[in-house]
Amino acid sequence: MSNEDQPPPLSEQTKRPADTALLQQRVKAWYPILDPWWVIAGFAILGAIFVPVGHYISSESNNSAFEAVKLYDAYDRYDLDCGIITANANKTCVVSIDIQEELEPPILIHYEIENFHQNHRAYQQSRDDQQLYGSTKQDAISAKNCEPLNIIGGIRLNPCGFIANTFFNDIIRLENIDIDMIETGIAWQSDIDYVFNQPDDFKKEPCPDDSTEDCCDGDAWSCTEPAVDETDGKSYRYFYPDENTTQYLYETYGDIISPLEGVTNEHFIVWMRVAALPNFRKLYGWINETIPKDTQLNFRIVNNWEVTSFKGRKSLVVSKANVFGGKNDYMGNYYSGVGWFCIVVALFFALKQSLRPRRIADPKYLRYKED
Repeated sequence: MSNEDQPPPLSEQTKRPADTALLQQRVKAWYPILDPWWVIAGFAILGAIFVPVGHYISSESNNSAFEAVKLYDAYDRYDLDCGIITANANKTCVVSIDIQEELEPPILIHYEIENFHQNHRAYQQSRDDQQLYGSTKQDAISAKNCEPLNIIGGIRLNPCGFIANTFFNDIIRLENIDIDMIETGIAWQSDIDYVFNQPDDFKKEPCPDDSTEDCCDGDAWSCTEPAVDETDGKSYRYFYPDENTTQYLYETYGDIISPLEGVTNEHFIVWMRVAALPNFRKLYGWINETIPKDTQLNFRIVNNWEVTSFKGRKSLVVSKANVFGGKNDYMGNYYSGVGWFCIVVALFFALKQSLRPRRIADPKYLRYKED
């Protein structure tokens, strides 16, 4: 062996691990043997935990969680006042929901959609995350994902893709004068902070002297008339880049999306978080005050989002959540089912071990070579 192949002396080995049990892999370890009685005890303990938890969840769901569902549009129902067969019909109706018990806040308002597959792979990929966060440039992969809803007739859609351009655009307003429905605080804060942002170079400022006349004059602003911010009631002028060659979200859904918000609108953010199942609910608003028993909630709905083309249904849901979420008849049953399964398995193994026990490491079960 040449001198180059020989390791250096220990005194010169600077990266040599310390001579400790941890670094030299000499830590004492316990290798448990799955004795049948240990397995039986494990299944019994799991069953003893899961069955009471499942019963408690079911009890909480039945006793403390309130839910009222009102169907207002369906492909196979022609007797509904809200029903439409074409998109953007702008049909107005009133949906009333009776509250049979006193509800404490927060009270949640969802819309429910059936048979709409947001979980389809092509649908989920049809978005440009960089564009949603403000980029006005688009790479080839994002452009391909957004097709065919990317550039139409020389006009670029911003945001592009199926998800953004099938946005749920029904307008739901609570008509009760003494009750307010809050439409903020419905989206994930992480989405608001890190996923959605107005386009690069977007800007806005209050109209000078609170005057709307000539507020948008000049090349520095792309607006034709100022927009009113509902939070402070002031009028603002704004600028969107490449306005002549781009159709922005507020232009596609002008009845819902303010140009001052764009993709940061919380209804839009909620929609963009796609559902895992074809039947799903999404939060539209919430009520932060007590609703007395026998109150009738009246919702004025402007129906624009049609469901006939995919044989779907739409419902309005008023619910009261508990510590485990909304009313759910399945989760408690699942816990109870798993618990009873573990108990049955434990009993079966215990019976088998009692009647025909098997000794650990019994050599009669060893087979070295078949004769």
